[in-house]
Amino acid sequence: MNRSRLLLATSNKGKLEEFRSALVSLPFDFASLQDFRGLPPPSEDGTTFRENARLKAQHYSQLTGLPTLADDSGLCVDALGGAPGIYSKRYAATDAERIQRLLRELKGFGEHERSARFVCALCFFSPEQILEVEATVEGKIIKEPRGTSGFGYDPIFWYPPLGRTFGELSRKEKNLISHRGKALAKLHEALQP
Repeated sequence: MNRSRLLLATSNKGKLEEFRSALVSLPFDFASLQDFRGLPPPSEDGTTFRENARLKAQHYSQLTGLPTLADDSGLCVDALGGAPGIYSKRYAATDAERIQRLLRELKGFGEHERSARFVCALCFFSPEQILEVEATVEGKIIKEPRGTSGFGYDPIFWYPPLGRTFGELSRKEKNLISHRGKALAKLHEALQP
């Protein structure tokens, strides 16, 4: 079977690992943005995760000529009206600063008021095909970080069925139940030859 190159349009090492491990059985050789240094970033001016995923996938596919997989994902906290939402990465400069800002904004909210969800929208874009999938995982925001695995908001996202934060899960555990893991499973099924 012929293998084609698939551009995984992210520079986030954690996401790259999740993409590669979830899609390893598909007939693709993976490239990343690090293989195409100097590409201008797209303007992420969509109003939803799905719109931003498509903007990124289309942008990088047109620049490189490769089928491209892009995601847009983030954390939506009910008490904050869904914030940080599509601005999850832009909420502060580093993961630690993003976590601290979120915890400051939730100060004074009780345990029952801290419901949240991670959302992941994926877009596979090629001249012949556009596939879009989305998945969520429900949890709540705890008052201080726990665990050192994962990235982003993982150490403060409590997942009730396992009684741990995403930051306390192994990569394998997280990939089975996370928003990105669920979305990648849907995409994998849709891309099966």
